[in-house]
Amino acid sequence: MSKSSAKLMTEGSIWKRIVAFAIPLFWGNLFQQLYNTADSLIVGNFLGSSALAAVSSSGNLIFLMVGLFNGIAIGSGVIVAKYYGARDIPNLQKSIHTTVGFGLICGVILTIVGIIAAPQILVLMGTPEAVLPNSITYFRIYFTGSLAFVMYNFFVGILQSVGDSTHPLIYLIVSSVTNIILDLVLIAGLGFGVGAAAFATVISQFLSAILCMVQLLHSPEEFRLHLNRINLDSYMLRQIISYGLPAGLQNSIISLANVFVQANINQFGEMAVAGCGSYMKIQGFGFLPITCFALALTTFISQNLGAKEYERAKKGAVFGVICSLTISELLGICVHFTAPQLLSAFSSTAEVIRYGTMQAHTDTFFYFLLAFSHCMAGIMRGAGKSTVPMYVMLVCWCLIRVSYIVIILKFIPSIQMIFWAYPMTWALSSIAFLIYFLKSDWIHGLER
Repeated sequence: MSKSSAKLMTEGSIWKRIVAFAIPLFWGNLFQQLYNTADSLIVGNFLGSSALAAVSSSGNLIFLMVGLFNGIAIGSGVIVAKYYGARDIPNLQKSIHTTVGFGLICGVILTIVGIIAAPQILVLMGTPEAVLPNSITYFRIYFTGSLAFVMYNFFVGILQSVGDSTHPLIYLIVSSVTNIILDLVLIAGLGFGVGAAAFATVISQFLSAILCMVQLLHSPEEFRLHLNRINLDSYMLRQIISYGLPAGLQNSIISLANVFVQANINQFGEMAVAGCGSYMKIQGFGFLPITCFALALTTFISQNLGAKEYERAKKGAVFGVICSLTISELLGICVHFTAPQLLSAFSSTAEVIRYGTMQAHTDTFFYFLLAFSHCMAGIMRGAGKSTVPMYVMLVCWCLIRVSYIVIILKFIPSIQMIFWAYPMTWALSSIAFLIYFLKSDWIHGLER
């Protein structure tokens, strides 16, 4: 890695630093979404709506299983960024090697649990019997690559924490192109089933993880990875778990609620599953600025608070939130008016398009609320207040969302009532975050 690839966000123009860091994140997230969507596009067009429903029904469950460890990766990134911003090289090295060691353990655990638990969890979700065998096949093959998924996120967390969002982008582009080519060859060319889509994703993810690891092995000495130094430093591990576990639990809590939502959508049949799953792929593109600004803010805040640049941290937080809200809402409006055309790329079946369009028309005008919540969560994590977003999401996105669906379906058994659960709970979490941001002393979180 060239020295210019790693950037201290404690110096220079605030908006230029955030935007320069966020742009590669945006493109990286775009290609991540592209190769996630490639499975659905190719499966839907070459294997049909039933196979598309099988892939779609696994999405929330996969995020549930992976989300815990991805959240821990975010927590480790906060620690790395703090020491990098403070120029504390000995602790920076310890945090990096403990992060990698812990990631290896997490990846092995996730592989075992995912492969063993797949059938039972999919049945509990009420996955339609017609798509259950394909769903189990997709899920199990996908989770043979758990080690690669987890390590990729841990490696990227380290690189982004030292200000390098460019190399992860390059490697993600390479893996995305690889995934799409494999999908086309295995499914469109050779006629294999949904398992081939999962296999293509696994191979692509291993490729990106290996490229990130090689990059860290050749980074500047201050944050270079040395394989013979990988260990579990007890103090660093406690910090990683302290900052990362709340973020991981938050991801799992949200995913658990979404699995419950998916289980209720499943009751409306195969076409509903395929339509809503297709819309969620499109929605992922609308969320790109949300996730990239949230990640940029986490790194910006943690580096600046590590360097005790408090006013700079506050100004960066405000700028990042405004940018994210504006861009995400514009994208939401675009998706709202083009939903039927976008959905037709996944399936030509009228019922599939109808269900997807119905969900799009319910929540696209409210993307700004989701953007605000995610940016606030990113700010709080960067400030060491990772339990705050965990509790907010637990109450708003899990307890209230699930309770609303349980109650409303007893009186109005309509799938559109399920869709309204999302914007309603986004609004509640936004209000909670705004109150905390204005009233609390979050700026000194890392000191404590």
